[in-house]
Amino acid sequence: MLKLIHVRYWYLHILIIFLFIFACTPTKHPAGVRLSLVNNRQSIQIKGLDYAVMQDIARDTDNTVWQSLVAVYRMPADTDLKNYQPVQPGHYLLKDSAVVFTPDTPFVKGQTYFIRNYRLGEGARLIDYIKGHSQPGRTHFIDLIFKE
Repeated sequence: MLKLIHVRYWYLHILIIFLFIFACTPTKHPAGVRLSLVNNRQSIQIKGLDYAVMQDIARDTDNTVWQSLVAVYRMPADTDLKNYQPVQPGHYLLKDSAVVFTPDTPFVKGQTYFIRNYRLGEGARLIDYIKGHSQPGRTHFIDLIFKE
């Protein structure tokens, strides 16, 4: 009986070690996201996004679902108010391995804009919560700034 208990603890220790190893492996980030103005500077092309995520979003008939991955905003004069800006309305199109966003109203020359690229699933590992790098319900994102 004592030997059976010892074997169970041994399996438990191995399981804990494997969980720790997998929780500490770094997250693989996709290639850097790149922006470029296209269509006579009327649209913005976004490259370097996760191809599987783009294909999944492209299957949705609601064009606004793209905003959950790459939302476009106008940069306010006071950048402290950046998180409170309305989304720039427009049309998203998946073209080859890039997303092309064309706003409903043309980009204003000299105006700064930013694209908020939500990093879906990033920071959702157990070790991220333990180390305080992430909080439940918080979505990681990076802001990509461009100027017309």
